[in-house]
Amino acid sequence: MPRVKRGVTARQKHKKVLQFVEGHRGTRRRLIKRARESMMHALAYAYRDRRNRKRDMRRLWITRINAAARMFGVTYSQLMHAIRVANISVDRKILAEMAVNDRPAFAELVKTALAAAQSQNQPQG
Repeated sequence: MPRVKRGVTARQKHKKVLQFVEGHRGTRRRLIKRARESMMHALAYAYRDRRNRKRDMRRLWITRINAAARMFGVTYSQLMHAIRVANISVDRKILAEMAVNDRPAFAELVKTALAAAQSQNQPQG
C-alpha cells in the first residue's frame, strides 16, 4: 500500500478551523486543539441562540408595549384583552414598533381597543 502524506490536507483543515475562530481570545485562536473546542462551543451556542432570539425578541416587544400602555393608564394584559375584544389584528412586533416610533397611532389604537372593551362590559338593557 502506498504511503499517504497528510501535510497538505491537515494544514487545510487547520486553516479552516483557525479562520473560523478569528476574533477569539488567547490560545483559543492560536492552538488547533483549543481552537477546535472553541469552534464547537461557538457553533453550539449559535444553534441554541437562534432559537432563543425568538423568545428574547418577544420579551422585548412585551416590555415595550407594557411601558407604552402604562402611559395611557392600562397594563399590558388589559390592553391585549381589549385588542382581542375589539377584534384588532396587530401582532406584538408591530405594536412595539408603534409604541416606540408612532405614539399618536398607538394612542389611537389603545383608545379604540379600550372603547370596544368598555362597550362589551356594559350590561345590555
